[in-house]
Amino acid sequence: MPEDRKPPIAFETTCTVAAPPDVVYSHLADPRSYIGLSPLIVAVDEVRHGHDAEGRAVAEYLAVERFRLIGPVRWDNRIRVRLVSTPPHGPLVSEVRSPGRVSLCAVVELHPVVGGTRVHERVSADAPAPLRRFVAGEARRVAAYRAAELTRRMTAS
Repeated sequence: MPEDRKPPIAFETTCTVAAPPDVVYSHLADPRSYIGLSPLIVAVDEVRHGHDAEGRAVAEYLAVERFRLIGPVRWDNRIRVRLVSTPPHGPLVSEVRSPGRVSLCAVVELHPVVGGTRVHERVSADAPAPLRRFVAGEARRVAAYRAAELTRRMTAS
């Protein structure tokens, strides 16, 4: 399939957490909260806060994903993240740029429900043909883990 006609990597996840939207929003708007929220993220550095032209809060940072290759061999992948949040409960949009021409966009929307918050995430990603299957699989695995970990964290808080 020609590079410009490849099928998109896109999927959605939804979970319900036992915390009000403002608590969930504050947690997800903090870049350091993503350490461990994703099973791959082991560090967040170089966090810079600001606002975009529309007045939305923007955090730009460097995250380190740790991949286990074979046995004790691991690879640290440094990714650039731009997190745009629209308080009080607008969408949180994460734009990720990774080496190897891999990009990902995650849009998280929060909806109040009885006893907590429904968290809906739409993920789209792009990668060169040799990496597409790996990127799609890892993105889905990470999203499922993130939903479970967020549920756990919001129950514990």
